[in-house]
Amino acid sequence: MDIDRAALEHRMKLYYDPEVEWGELKAQGTGLTKNAARFDAQKAREKVLKSESFNPYYLLRYSLRPFDNRWCYYSPTRPLWNEPRPGLWEQCWPGNSFLLSRVKGVKTPEGVPFFFVKGLSDDHLLAEDAFCFATRLKSVPQKKKGNEGQNKLFQKEPPAEATPTANLSPAARTYLAALGLPDPDTDTETAGLIWMHALAVGYAPIYLTENADGIRQDWPRVPLPDTPEALENSAQLGRQVAALLDPENPVPGVTAGAIRPELKVLAVISREGGGALNPDDGDLALTVGWGHGGKDGITMPGKGKAVKRDYTPEELAAIREGAKALGLTVEQALEHLGETTYNIYLNGVAYWPNIPEKVWNYYIGGYQVIKKWLSYREQPLLGRPLTPDEVAEVTHMARRLAAIVLLEPALNANYQAIKASPHPWPNREG
Repeated sequence: MDIDRAALEHRMKLYYDPEVEWGELKAQGTGLTKNAARFDAQKAREKVLKSESFNPYYLLRYSLRPFDNRWCYYSPTRPLWNEPRPGLWEQCWPGNSFLLSRVKGVKTPEGVPFFFVKGLSDDHLLAEDAFCFATRLKSVPQKKKGNEGQNKLFQKEPPAEATPTANLSPAARTYLAALGLPDPDTDTETAGLIWMHALAVGYAPIYLTENADGIRQDWPRVPLPDTPEALENSAQLGRQVAALLDPENPVPGVTAGAIRPELKVLAVISREGGGALNPDDGDLALTVGWGHGGKDGITMPGKGKAVKRDYTPEELAAIREGAKALGLTVEQALEHLGETTYNIYLNGVAYWPNIPEKVWNYYIGGYQVIKKWLSYREQPLLGRPLTPDEVAEVTHMARRLAAIVLLEPALNANYQAIKASPHPWPNREG
């Protein structure tokens, strides 16, 4: 269930208050008081109270799935968090960012095997296990022996005095130096060049198609360009992708300001037959079966209601206008958006019209992005209708994904240029 920050803070203050008896806490009916596999709720609380106290710094945004950020309360104490990943937490400081990928593909279709976040993320943000590569690292002092039960390391933010260094191997540093680029430890932009370049290549459909077998079986391998100009151009495309993948920050022309014409006509919440929707009457309830509860509380996707149709003349005119501004023909735009579009329904009266075929069917890390978001928010699971802000979030998601697919011609051209003139990476010994 989604929960706002204030409600989560109230709930966690009660949980960490030793004066609040277990029976009173259990009456709240939250997941923290319910036993689950490897989780004895009462014993877990006793352990937590001995180890730590409430800290508002741990209330933060958490990337659960692509484009699905929630409020969470982080704890380093197992089993309150089964996998707290303290090494990752230590690097979640303001200004840092992470490229995510996985060891091998486990779902078909998988889509793009990369993502980008600026903070803490779920181990399964990508199926099956998402590995986070920080663009920069801070050296964090280790706990002293004898304090194991107190988690002293986690009672404050990572030390501000620690100087960040680039998270790059010696070979990567040698490569940057060979291109005549600044020291990545002292230049933040240089520290992120290779990571942003990897993001740009990873979102190029031609790269994914040409290397499908290798990508499915192992880590994605990305060629490096042989000139500083090519690396910077690729990284700049990667920065555009990163901005579009970050739902916390508005993107001018996509989710803020004057919206681009081809995006403005996408996924604007509407009422069947016309007229206004009334949230107070339940018009924003998600009730057409996008998700349902499975075993052990796991959310299972459902069929929902998606109606495929042709674009209207007005929608095609908007695509044509937007494509021209991007230097594309309408045929090129439709090649990437899809030749048809969908109306995606919340219920019997409300729907998001015009979510292009390849936007609706866009996969990241094995998840069909918009459909996965909807599956968690079916009213019986969420316990309430959607809010207007949540409805708008689907609009923003569709526009961000549409902007990504319309960037694909540039991403493809970038990959092809790099493939034609790659940097000669040294062979691994052994």
